[in-house]
Amino acid sequence: MSDSPRAQARRWYLQRISAMVLAILVLVHLVIMVYAVRGGLSGAEILARTQGNAWLAVYYAVFVLACAVHVPTGLANIAVEWARWPASRALLMARGMALLLLVTGWRAVYAVFTGGAT
Repeated sequence: MSDSPRAQARRWYLQRISAMVLAILVLVHLVIMVYAVRGGLSGAEILARTQGNAWLAVYYAVFVLACAVHVPTGLANIAVEWARWPASRALLMARGMALLLLVTGWRAVYAVFTGGAT
């Protein structure tokens, strides 16, 4: 994790932009959940309606990507500032977390879209 002013600014912008994207995505997600539950749909019925829906797959794939940018950046900052980790160690941990979030998140999106386990 470079401590150059340019690298710090880039991380700051990525964190803020991903937070803005996540705020919108979470709000839409909550509205959809409330609408579905108030309509009396069960979890199985909701899942059946999501299978094969390319728009929802893209929506949640973007959700996963935004999480994979936002969360590791914040964790790296916490590791450096609070835990006093060296910047290189925090960057390694953040990259691993980003990869983990991408793989598990996109696997879940795929499973919901196709209706099967991966």
